[in-house]
Amino acid sequence: MDIFEEIAHIRRSGQRAALATIVRVRGSIPSYEAAKILVRSDGSTTGSIGGGCVEAEVVLAAQKAMAEEKSRLLTFDLTDDDVDQSGLICGGTLEVFVEPILAPPTLYIFGAGHVSRAISKVATLAGFQTVVIDDRPDYASRKRFPEAIEIVADFFENAFRKIKPSEFSYLVIVTRGHKEDFSVLRWAIQTPARYIGLIGSRRKIRTLFERLEQEGFDPQLFQRVTAPIGLNIGAITAEEIAVAFVAEIIAVRRRANLPEGLQLSDQVKSRSSLQPIPIKK
Repeated sequence: MDIFEEIAHIRRSGQRAALATIVRVRGSIPSYEAAKILVRSDGSTTGSIGGGCVEAEVVLAAQKAMAEEKSRLLTFDLTDDDVDQSGLICGGTLEVFVEPILAPPTLYIFGAGHVSRAISKVATLAGFQTVVIDDRPDYASRKRFPEAIEIVADFFENAFRKIKPSEFSYLVIVTRGHKEDFSVLRWAIQTPARYIGLIGSRRKIRTLFERLEQEGFDPQLFQRVTAPIGLNIGAITAEEIAVAFVAEIIAVRRRANLPEGLQLSDQVKSRSSLQPIPIKK
């Protein structure tokens, strides 16, 4: 199996893995620079960097890299005393670079108004793939959203059947009305998306939550929703709102520690973890 083909498959399918590559060899070690091992989230591997205890430690480091979504450089100083335990025949120094293999973060923007347009542009610059959904073809168009990887001009209920959010997905609800907001919100809280954001006043948000509770939804699911969206930087214009919002999802993605006054809510912090998300059956 070709490692790079497998990496492409992992990214497309929204799975997790980590790639460990020997980047430096000094001394007499029966391996070579650029040797690689791909570690999947279930612990299975493809390739090898020489076997033994070193490889076992690299596999553990790979699992941490997946969980933390951060790369790391490992150094193994294999002295004579370590050789027997390492599984390597001779001594030396080995450096291994471990990098997580993750699906690209995708931001699903429900609504194609002026705020959505600004959000799509800023999010794309920040490294997010954007998908725009609106039931108005004149708004959900390639002309208005040239940077989006996909545009869905259809009724929201139809779009739900086409979209498959994963733990690498971010959802923001900025539709033109309460009816559409409610429809998207009802669907969104049942997905495994890492982030769900809803624009609007606190009164509107409270009303939508009350309606969902009347329909039998567990109020704990509402804790997954960030509303209103964006870090508190005093944003007013569509462009400023987009910057505040994208800064927030970057903080969720990177598990950032923000200064006082810009702290994420406890709900947002919890969604940036890798704990399973309860789904309403």
